[in-house]
Order: sequence, then C-alpha cells, then structure tokens
Amino acid sequence: MKSYKITESEKPLVEINHETPIPVGKQVLVKTIACGVCHSDIHIHDGFFDGGDGNKIPSRLQDNLTMGHEVYGELVSVGEEVSNVEIGKKYVIYPWIGCGECDQCNNGMEHYCSPFTAQNLGVNVDGGYSDYVLVKDEKYLFDAGDTPDNLAGSYACRGLTAYSALKKTNQNNTSNKLAIIGAGGLGVLALKIAKSAFNIQPLVIDIDEQKLNLAKELGASAVFNATHANVVEEVSEFSNGGVHAVIDFVGSEQTLELGNKLFGLNKGCKYILVGLFGGKYSLTLPMMTFGARTIEGSYVGSLAEMHELMELVRANKIEPVKVNERDLSEVNKTLADLKNGNIEGLVCLKP
Repeated sequence: MKSYKITESEKPLVEINHETPIPVGKQVLVKTIACGVCHSDIHIHDGFFDGGDGNKIPSRLQDNLTMGHEVYGELVSVGEEVSNVEIGKKYVIYPWIGCGECDQCNNGMEHYCSPFTAQNLGVNVDGGYSDYVLVKDEKYLFDAGDTPDNLAGSYACRGLTAYSALKKTNQNNTSNKLAIIGAGGLGVLALKIAKSAFNIQPLVIDIDEQKLNLAKELGASAVFNATHANVVEEVSEFSNGGVHAVIDFVGSEQTLELGNKLFGLNKGCKYILVGLFGGKYSLTLPMMTFGARTIEGSYVGSLAEMHELMELVRANKIEPVKVNERDLSEVNKTLADLKNGNIEGLVCLKP
C-alpha cells in the first residue's frame, strides 16, 4: 500500500510503498475513501507548537509517521475477535485512541490519555494519508449515514471539536451572546452545529472579508472584521452590552486580547480556547475573580461526545458544508496552502 510519511519536520512528506497490515484480535482494517486535512496537521508536520517568547512545544514524538486523523473509509478486514461491524460498510474512525489502562481512559476520557501512551491516529500511530488504516478496536468505527464521503471524516476532529466546545459554553442564551473567533474550516463547521444542535446562530469575527461573507451566508447572526479599530464597540452594540461566551478557533495572543474585551462588564462569562496558533497571554487577575470568568481549553472530544454528534449526523440534523477535494498525491501542496490561508472552508484528500 501507499502512504505519505513525515521523515523530517517541515520537509515534504515522502511517498512510501509498504505491505498492507493484517488485523488481528480486536483490530480492523479500513480502506481510506477520504481523509480531511486540518490545521493541527500543520503543527504535527512542523513538529512544534509556538509557546511564545521563542519557545517551541513538541507536537509529535516520532518521525516516519503517516499523518491524517479525519478518516472515512470502507471496512475491508477484521481480526478474529471482531463481531459488531460489517465488512464492506463505510465508517468514520474516531482517532483519539488512548492506552486503555490509565485513569483517563478508564473514566471515558481517553482523548486525555498521556501523549507518551496515547495511540491517536495520525499523531502517535499511522493515520489516513494512506491507502489503508489499521484501527485498534471496532468500537472506534461510526456509521455516518448518508453524509457525503468528502465530509464524513471531518466529524472525527473538526466536527467533534466544535461540538465539544459548544457544549462547554453552557449556552442557553440568544444567538447574539455567543461569539466565534475564526471563520476557517472549523469555525464554519461550528456554525452549522451551533444552529442544528443548539439552536444558536453565533456572531463571527475574522480578519478575512471573504471568510466573513461565507459565514454570513451559512447562518451567522452577524459578522465583524477584527481589523476594524472599533470592532469591540460594534460587537457590544450588536450584543446589547457584550457577549456571554467566546469560542476562539484561532488561539493567538491577538485573538485572546480581543476576545476578552467582548464580554464588556458581563459576569460569569466563558472563554473556550480551541485554536493552536500559539504564543503567550497575560491576564488582569482581579477581573477574573470579580467577573467570575472562566478560560477553558477544549481539546477534540470524548468517545461519548462522538456518539452524540454522530446521532445528529445520521439524523440529518446538521446541514452539510462544502468540502474541497484533492488527490492524496497533492498532500504537500495542500498542507502548504492551508498553512498560508489559501483554502476556504474544509479540504480532504482522496487516494
């Protein structure tokens, strides 16, 4: 089979031909139909996250890795202990696989498993930039109903990440009280899920007018350009005194500086940090106390949340979004285009 592997950080992925694995025990083998490409792939490819002040935080623990964690494919072979999935059927793979032995894994939070013991597809073990993917257990396979092939895999990361972040806002407010920062592929998918699963139309903030126009078309209650000098005042006026929750899909020093101003004088607000752009940020501590405010990191989502999300997907409760398709052989160009902001919305690779 053919795979595209990291052999050196920030260097082009290398096409490698090798034997197709044979599943044993609880393992299953999936033939890749499509694999989404998201911004975390850029950091995995680079080999680091920006920790601010020139500090680099390692983003992976090995080279010779096949990236790709948003995998949708056809089940082609199973181990002798597998009984609840159907060969020939298409599945989304939940990629945030833990060791199965630590406290986090035993408490249903295996996406929090230590990076030294986790088996996350495309991060710790080989993923979907390949003809085939070997999966640890059948329980990580999800029926996607009649979801388009090019979109289905995105629910395993971007969709799940958006869903989990939205749950953390504890939103029971009107649409103009939730702000999304970042109108890229993740922000666009979050818009759809917010409207479908939570009956909320968030306001959206970005620096790209083209992305803001798309967000408005897809149901944002309002859009604001972060480059405007009075953007905080604009949001305050629209939201009648400030928002109650922010989901930051960028995660830069600049977006946190802006996002925390959007609360105005409101108390009990939540800032959900998702993006991995990187850097450092200083807080005015008394405002956290007197404002009863929370900043919470949100990392992908649990297996239970994946079940919840895929129930909505199968019931056609989440309106599909457009996905750009590219051949797997274009993986290096796709990573570069995504890194440089030249892709609008979602993109996937197809072998």
